[in-house]
Formats: sequence, structure tokens, C-alpha cells
Amino acid sequence: MTALATESRTAPSRFAWFAADTWVVARRHLVRLVHRPDELLGTLLIPVMAVAMFGFVFGDALGAAMTVPGGEYREFLLPGLFALTMAFGIGNTTISVASDIRGGVLDRMRSLPMTPAAVLAGRSVADLLTAAVELAIVMALGTLLGWQWHGGVVALLAAFGLLALLRMAFSWIGILLGLPVSGPEAAMKYFSLLFPLAMVADTVIPTDLMPTWLSGPASWNPLSATVIATRNLFGNPAGPATSWVAEHATALAVAWPLAITAVCMPLALARIRRIAR
Repeated sequence: MTALATESRTAPSRFAWFAADTWVVARRHLVRLVHRPDELLGTLLIPVMAVAMFGFVFGDALGAAMTVPGGEYREFLLPGLFALTMAFGIGNTTISVASDIRGGVLDRMRSLPMTPAAVLAGRSVADLLTAAVELAIVMALGTLLGWQWHGGVVALLAAFGLLALLRMAFSWIGILLGLPVSGPEAAMKYFSLLFPLAMVADTVIPTDLMPTWLSGPASWNPLSATVIATRNLFGNPAGPATSWVAEHATALAVAWPLAITAVCMPLALARIRRIAR
């Protein structure tokens, strides 16, 4: 019945149904988050601790290594933490998807005239809306600690858009990782893989200060392009643009998330269709 109903819809009708189904799934995740604010708190805890540790405990020492005052180092640091907040959201995504699979949510949705793509798209939309709240909170915290942007509103919105693109890419990575695991407990182990990715990037220190064998891979980390581009848009201190990546950071901050999404999205859709059979 579901297949016949889907085939009988015109293209605009199918898009309208897809958009409606996507919003239903997204709203479900948002309502769940309202009732479980510890998930949002857990995502924010890491960047808040990073501000305290790297900004104040080690800030003067790291600033001295960069030959800048500690306050200027904190302005350098905050865009990196904004990107880390977007990246660390992958943990909640992976665990949530694994919980839905184990809890039979997909099986219940199979009884409805809903496409599997809407199930995943709704998860991604919910992640983006949640990320906007997370980013607003971390930016407000950074402002209280002395961070500020020095550009106009357009530059601020552009930086916000680049960070949202990064979150979208990590959302689809989290969805793809969460589909095949046995449950949320196993999904939590993926979160530990983020720390090397987060540190081996232009987030906490410039890649120029890393060993030569590490600075090359670190500069090509997708996080590095977004961090460098947002620092430029915010008018915050940035390391010297001595690499090709740094010189083309804005273009790469768009290209990397789109490429990651283009790879992970069809793989996730193929996976959920196999599960739904």
C-alpha cells in the first residue's frame, strides 16, 4: 500500500510529503532533546572545559609560544572551539541513531507512508537546529570571556553558515556510523575517535607550531579550513597563511562539508534501505 501511494504522487506532491515527513522526524528529536537536556549539556561541556583549560590555565604559555598576549590567544582559540562544538555533536547523533534502530523506531515508521530518506533527513535537520542553539550558547560564553568579532553582520552570518555546513557534514557521518552498530553503548566508542581529529587541526594551536610530519595532515583536516575561514570572517587573530590550505580556507570550508555529505548521505540511505527490508 505504501509503495502504491508513493508512486501515485506527483513530483511536487512527493516533495511536499517528504518535507512534511522530514519535519515530523526532526520535531520528534527536538521534543526528545527538550525532555533530555543532559544531551545538550554533554555536548557543551567539552568546549566549556576547553575554554577554561586552554584559555586560562595554559593560555599565557600558549600565547607566549605564538608571541601574543593571553587575551589575544583566547580570541584565536574561540573560533576553534566553535568548530569543535559542531564536530562533537557527532556523538549525540551516532548514539541517537543507534538507539532508534535498537528501539524499533524504524520498524514503527515502516508501517507509515514515510520514506526512509525522511527519517535520516529529519535527524540531520534536528542536528542543525540544535547546533544553532549550541553555537549561540558558546558564542555568548565566549563574549563573556572577552571574545568578540570585529567584522560586520554579513561576516558574522557567513561564519555561522560555514559552521552550520560543518555540523551538517558531521551529522551525516554520525548517521552513517550509527546505522550499523549494535547499540548506543557501541556507538559511544566512536566518540573517542574525535579527539585526535579535533586536536590535530588548527583548533587550539596553529599547525605551523606542530612537527613538520604532523603539520601537513593537520592543515588538510576539514576542521582546519573552517576554523581558519571563521577566524578571518570574525577578524580574530590567525596564524600566517603559509600553506595552500590557509590561502584557500574559505573555499575549502565550503568544499569539505559538501564533499563529506555527498559521500555519507547516499551511503546512509543505502544502508537504511537494506535495514528496512
